[in-house]
Amino acid sequence: MTTSTKTKPPVKKKPSSERSPQVQSLSRALVILEKLSEHDGGLSLTELAHLCELPTSTTHRLLTTLENKRFVRFNRGSNLWSVGVQSFVVGNAFARSRNFVPMAKIFMRHLMDKAGETVNLATQDHEEIVYLAQVECKEMMRAFVRPGLRAPMHCSAVGKAIMAAMPEVERTRMFNIQGVGNDTRSNIYTPDFMNTLDAVRECGYALDDEEQSVGMRCVASVIYDENGGPLAAVSISGPTARITDKRIPVLGKLVNQTCRDITESFGGRPSENVILP
Repeated sequence: MTTSTKTKPPVKKKPSSERSPQVQSLSRALVILEKLSEHDGGLSLTELAHLCELPTSTTHRLLTTLENKRFVRFNRGSNLWSVGVQSFVVGNAFARSRNFVPMAKIFMRHLMDKAGETVNLATQDHEEIVYLAQVECKEMMRAFVRPGLRAPMHCSAVGKAIMAAMPEVERTRMFNIQGVGNDTRSNIYTPDFMNTLDAVRECGYALDDEEQSVGMRCVASVIYDENGGPLAAVSISGPTARITDKRIPVLGKLVNQTCRDITESFGGRPSENVILP
């Protein structure tokens, strides 16, 4: 006669990664970034904690860490959190992996050949634009900007093109980011300026008429990402002697078509609220 002894089934241990507080915090921080990326208008602390199914205190602690690293930003005027510039920098590594700038420069060279003027590529960083690349024309007198150069959005053609393509809520939030009563902002973002952005959406291109540099003009249009938001902008720049009033609509169509070609090439799509010519 044989006897059998019952053996207890082995207890499954959780992988060390699941037990690690550091990994748990990282996972939660990534969820926060994902939720913010889905809400262009930003989210309050309470809304974000609810969407992430996290305690408010935990959410705030993680947001503070992310803000210190510039992965998120906090608008103290509206009390809303949104994705920060460092998220763009990291995400731009994906764009680089797709050779975004080198590939965009192929289209820019074709545009330079057609227009005979210098062509620029720029993107947004907060309330400024940052130039990413330039294809210079062969003229003796020509525009020049180095990659990394910054300029205010409101007085640059690329900045206006990007602002015109923003969702209304994001654009309004940017205008009010420092709160009501800011005289500088009220002098910049006037009803006439808003009408200018409306005109940009209708015609498909924006104009810098000697606003950055006396004697120079720029005509720009926007490149859209896969969500229909502005990814970057391309501009044609040159002296007023060559970029005349009569020539502006022609150059506008050229740069708009180039941006549409780049958008399509990289899997982007124009926003539904933008009227394409």
